[in-house]
Amino acid sequence: MKLKDIKTFVVGNPPPGNGGRYFVFVKITTDGNVSGVGEAYSVPFEPHLVAKMCEDVFHRYMAGQDPHHIEKMWRRVYSAGFTQRPDVSMMGIMSALEMACWDIIGKEAGQPVYNLLGGKVHERLRSYTYIYARPEDKVNVYQDPELSCIRAAELVKQGFTAIKFDPAGPYTAFDGRQLSLQELDLSERFVRMLRETVGSKADLLFGTHGQMTAAGAIRLARRLEPYDPLWFEEPVPPDAPEEMAKVARGTTIPIACGERLTTKYEFARLLKEGSAAILQMNLGRVGGLLEAKKIASMAEVSHVQIAPHLYCGPIVGAANIQLAACTPNFLIQESIEQWQGFHSEILMKPIRWEAGYIIPPTEPGLGVELNEAVANAHPYTGTALHLDMTQDPA
Repeated sequence: MKLKDIKTFVVGNPPPGNGGRYFVFVKITTDGNVSGVGEAYSVPFEPHLVAKMCEDVFHRYMAGQDPHHIEKMWRRVYSAGFTQRPDVSMMGIMSALEMACWDIIGKEAGQPVYNLLGGKVHERLRSYTYIYARPEDKVNVYQDPELSCIRAAELVKQGFTAIKFDPAGPYTAFDGRQLSLQELDLSERFVRMLRETVGSKADLLFGTHGQMTAAGAIRLARRLEPYDPLWFEEPVPPDAPEEMAKVARGTTIPIACGERLTTKYEFARLLKEGSAAILQMNLGRVGGLLEAKKIASMAEVSHVQIAPHLYCGPIVGAANIQLAACTPNFLIQESIEQWQGFHSEILMKPIRWEAGYIIPPTEPGLGVELNEAVANAHPYTGTALHLDMTQDPA
């Protein structure tokens, strides 16, 4: 069995656009006409160029190879261009191609990927969602604690037992910084009112996207501690795990981070510094399923848990689910609400979500199939990045 062809899809995500402006999917086919799908997460170039990068890396390093030879192909891609270091763009590309290989391997074996990575540990996976805005909202849901409390109550009624939010923005290319007193007050009021609304029915997950210095993060954390959040997410930028460790030592709230990191080498620094209690690798960026499984095992040794990150499409979501299902130190999985709307339409069969939990699929491979007719009907024609930051200091 040899890898033969690749097809890419740059798919626009219709309103409300939860999960990003677009998704970049790949479909790889073998000489035996078995296909697998993958997805790249937030490679920092315009998406049609990202699709070309996927094609280039496939033809340069993977075409004609046996899809089982993950380690061999991974090392060649990791070392491409005499780099041999964590590269967020290259590993985003590799992640998409690697998960497509696992999809093929699982289909050939007639097994879900989780059975090939150690076997299913969890029959169902606890999930959480962001509080997302509704089209009818007249104000920013993260600037209005009362509206967020209404949304949180709705999500708890649906079955969610954990809810994430980020009232401290904006995110700027010049972070980390000290939050203003007004931002500190709003953040504290948000958490206090949400705790009063949900009580002990749901955990509160406070997101920050690396906005603060370590000193500023500790200052905010002390305001939040009385309301017992499950985690304080990425309080400082991801380039200095030793600064993240200062925050971890300075608060009782567990630190979660990792969505912007890639490969075992970067996560090893987090573990060495004691920077986090919860690792949030994104399967569309971290370097693929096998790389994420290695990181999860490294974390297990340190009694650190994983909570795979998701702000993209459902193919990465499906890969996250395969990893989570076979990982003993899994904590919780990010969902885009209940995987409804376009996240359901883009798949031939939607991801199964029941009363706050994801049910791992039993189908072989990743357990999902891309609906190519829907993908082709929603091309993204713009050149924006998947995510971006404010370009001036806050």
